[in-house]
Amino acid sequence: MDYDTLMQILGSTVRLGTPLLLACLAGLFSERSGVFDIGLEGKMLAAAMAAATVAFMTGSAWIGLGAGIVASLLFSALHGLASITFKGNQLISGVALNFLASGLTVLIAQALFKQGGRTPALAGDARFNPIDLPFAEALKDLPLLGPLYAQVISGHSILVYAAFAAVPLSWWLLNRTRFGLRLRAAGENPAALDTAGVSVVRMRYAALFITGVLCGLAGAYMATALQAGFGREMTAGRGYIALAALIFAKWRALPALGATMLFGFFQALALRPDVVEAVIHVKISGSFLDALPYILTVIAVAGFIGKSIPPRAGGEPYVKER
Repeated sequence: MDYDTLMQILGSTVRLGTPLLLACLAGLFSERSGVFDIGLEGKMLAAAMAAATVAFMTGSAWIGLGAGIVASLLFSALHGLASITFKGNQLISGVALNFLASGLTVLIAQALFKQGGRTPALAGDARFNPIDLPFAEALKDLPLLGPLYAQVISGHSILVYAAFAAVPLSWWLLNRTRFGLRLRAAGENPAALDTAGVSVVRMRYAALFITGVLCGLAGAYMATALQAGFGREMTAGRGYIALAALIFAKWRALPALGATMLFGFFQALALRPDVVEAVIHVKISGSFLDALPYILTVIAVAGFIGKSIPPRAGGEPYVKER
């Protein structure tokens, strides 16, 4: 594999890993607060449909992005209502939201556009187009660093750069602020947080609000940047992959970046099995490459790469003692 091909694969890794990164950070906030959220997939799917629909109708990707975030927040509110307010089973609530989004998005898209559950193709200002960073064209012929800057770092949409900026911001918010301390306490020892006079319910709803925003960004990115419109089941299990990456990253923001980019790398390789075959001289299927992230997750959960311990109060509705 030559250097230029490697840079192309790494560029694809960044593009394919971005929705995983945003969804993984979304799961990080909800699960660190004690709310397990299997519904990341449904939130992304609803956001993708809403973003593509509104972007097509208005001709503005930014308005579409806002619509995608609103749709995701509505699903987050439903999950919070079921699992926090009414203290229902968080896993069942998340799965139900995934089924709801799967059917509802296709139904609405079909009713609006009559294209088999798809939206019309987006073009022009209805999409987030790639941004060429300064001097990318001038530096692309430089040895080693030129292609890295021009093909891997430059040439992505603004949502990609926003996703990478969200990583240190999430780390700072969770580990260096009073809000982050309280949010983590809601997932580790909600009774102690309640004793300190802080509402556990309010903190968990705040976490789900952040989750909704991040899933909205992920879904909108898929429909208005990575692809040019909404298609049936277009998230293709990325919400579940993001949860696997979260386990692999042991519920930490900075390792989440590496985990999601690793998963994105295998997705990029799955699109280029010829490259893998040329390197290892063995015929290999793209399906096996798609499965590799899950194999790594099983290894991580089994404890071979350190033990993955979720928040202690995760998945448990908080009942205030009287």
